[in-house]
Parts: sequence; structure tokens; C-alpha cells
Amino acid sequence: MSQCEYVMGSMNIRTKARLKRKKRIRKKISGTIERPRLSVFRSSKHIYAQLIDDINGNTVASASTLDKKINDFKVENKVQMAVHVGQILAKRSLEKGFKKVVFDRNGFQYHGRVKALSDGAREAGLDF
Repeated sequence: MSQCEYVMGSMNIRTKARLKRKKRIRKKISGTIERPRLSVFRSSKHIYAQLIDDINGNTVASASTLDKKINDFKVENKVQMAVHVGQILAKRSLEKGFKKVVFDRNGFQYHGRVKALSDGAREAGLDF
């Protein structure tokens, strides 16, 4: 049994299904220098977003609910926090000169916090 199979064996069935969806999605999309990939990861408490250049393997910009700037906003729920994370990421990417991105939902359902993050990034000026 390989190490990958061993790790997959100890995972929750929902996590396994998400990782299968992630593999299917990543076959079709990748980030370039002109159009980086906006990757989203959602945990139970936080949400993380990165702009990734897959050709060079670099993270261009990132934002999460753990950033200090998020604490400046008074938010009531996690969906509103996701909107602010999307806006912060869009501002950081526009400062570096990236306006167009490829959205990678990372196997998560395009619903709730993932959709809110993408809407916040679109409002702030990113083009998907």
C-alpha cells in the first residue's frame, strides 16, 4: 500500500469525494503568468484564498480570515468575512497588476462562502 493510499484510507468520505472533484477540476484549469489561478480553501472556521502562477509555482498574492486587515471589519458571520477576504485579495492582485484570474473552487461546492468570496473579488475589480 502506497503512502497516498494510506492517507486516503484514514480520511472522511466527504474529504475523499472533495479531493476526487479537485483532481477532476485541476486537470482542466491552471494558472499562468498573465492569468493566475485563484484557489480557495474553506475550513470550518476560516477561508483562505491564493493567486497562484502554476508555471513557475509561485503564490502571487494571498488573503485569509486570519489576516490582520480582516479584524478591522465588524462582521457578524462567516459569509461576510468571505466577501471581505475576496475584496482584500482583489486589491492585492490589482496592486501587482493582475486583473484577470481563473477561479479554482478546489472541489468545494460553488455556494455559500466560496461564492461570497468570488463575488467580493468581482466587486473589487477582478475579472473571472
